[in-house]
Amino acid sequence: MLHIYNTLTRRKEEFQPLTEGKVSIYCCGITPYNYAHIGNARPAVFWDVVRRYLKAIGYKVRYVQNFTDIDDKIIQRAKEENTTAEEIADRYIKIYMDTLEALNIWAADVYPKVSENMDAITEMIKHLVVEGYAYPLEGDVYYSVEKFKDYGKLSGRRLEDMEAGARVEVDDRKYNPMDFALWKAAKPGEPSWDSPWGKGRPGWHIECSALSMKYLGESFDMHGGGSDLIFPHHENEIAQSEAYIGHSDGFARYWLHNGFITIKEEKMSKSLGNVFLVHELLKRYSGEVIRYFILGAQYRSPLDFSDERVAEAQSAYKRLVNAKKTAEDLLENADGSAAGPETAKALLEKAKEAKKAFFEAMDDDFNTALAIGCLFPLIKEFNTYAGDVKSRGVVFDREGFRTAFDIFTEMTSILGILEKEEAGQADDALVEGLMGVLLSIRQDARAEKNWTLSDKIRDELKNIGIAIEDTPQGVNWKKL
Repeated sequence: MLHIYNTLTRRKEEFQPLTEGKVSIYCCGITPYNYAHIGNARPAVFWDVVRRYLKAIGYKVRYVQNFTDIDDKIIQRAKEENTTAEEIADRYIKIYMDTLEALNIWAADVYPKVSENMDAITEMIKHLVVEGYAYPLEGDVYYSVEKFKDYGKLSGRRLEDMEAGARVEVDDRKYNPMDFALWKAAKPGEPSWDSPWGKGRPGWHIECSALSMKYLGESFDMHGGGSDLIFPHHENEIAQSEAYIGHSDGFARYWLHNGFITIKEEKMSKSLGNVFLVHELLKRYSGEVIRYFILGAQYRSPLDFSDERVAEAQSAYKRLVNAKKTAEDLLENADGSAAGPETAKALLEKAKEAKKAFFEAMDDDFNTALAIGCLFPLIKEFNTYAGDVKSRGVVFDREGFRTAFDIFTEMTSILGILEKEEAGQADDALVEGLMGVLLSIRQDARAEKNWTLSDKIRDELKNIGIAIEDTPQGVNWKKL
């Protein structure tokens, strides 16, 4: 039975969907003004695994992720490049979609843009004004937090203790410093839309309330995003959405928030200059390796990023790749009875045990770290069995081995790994081959005491980021 940690209640709860057999999910998307960084990739990968797992256990899933395609950052970027906000947003949305594909992420059912849903947004604001939860002010419209008695219930903050947080604008005209903008009056040269309060554009928080309810209804199952969105963004979403609905039984039932990405145990931030862009990482690692690295920590835990840790993930990932290739080679080339002599009976039992442990881990708040751990004892069994068939003359039990391998594939498919032969994997094989040739030449040079050639190969490799080490057991190499 699936249990998930609900930020709203601060405890794990048994998941009960609103509609039997169906799950509706809304996840806050990106503001497309720059390349996606590793912090953007984490929720994208996590929610992809959630969707895959829910499908695997029998649910039909509807998943919505928005694009905030009108925002101060986009407008500023457009001014810097002497172009339009629309061009900037469209450019980086396309790049983001390419990034999702590289990370092997399923497309959302809907990617609504703020700019294309102004009617839904302005209608919601109008209703909040009529009901007394919002007030117009010289072309702006603000939400009055004091009107919503449960304000702070998601973050656990008390209104009287709060200070203006991220993206909360200081404005002496507001009734309360914590009141937030639902609509912003147009400024010269900025994109704007018509509204009952004059030309302008929406505030940040209202868009997700309007878009989630437009595409999923007034009540839906799960709402997701990073921990940094709990306050003020998601807190404000709840306030305006429940005020709009008129009761607290609607809107999102379960709130899930992934932890921060840290860089050497320091929070990643643009101001510190320690932001890693995914398109740059993809030049060094395959999309599935990055994905594997992200899933190596339970989603609510901080994830510490470093080249060393990604390299460790890559090494572990390659073990899975090699095990898969070994299994596929055995199925393709080994002789054996279709019915089989049941020599894979013990292997099949191990596969069933691994699957049970895997699903238990996923049922425990989508614990991908534990789920991944279930794969490695199984691939050890695969490799042992393959060795027995090839070297010890054990008769190949094709049917039993195929069933065990199908179980392995089911688990890796839920994680979204080992599903495609990426260019990075093919490149790795090429690099391995070329390095073998170069090191062989260098060994010959050393045997002939041609130290000039030997050192030249070592130094040139170092210049392109490859270190070699001579040991009594032979020569080793690694990427710097």
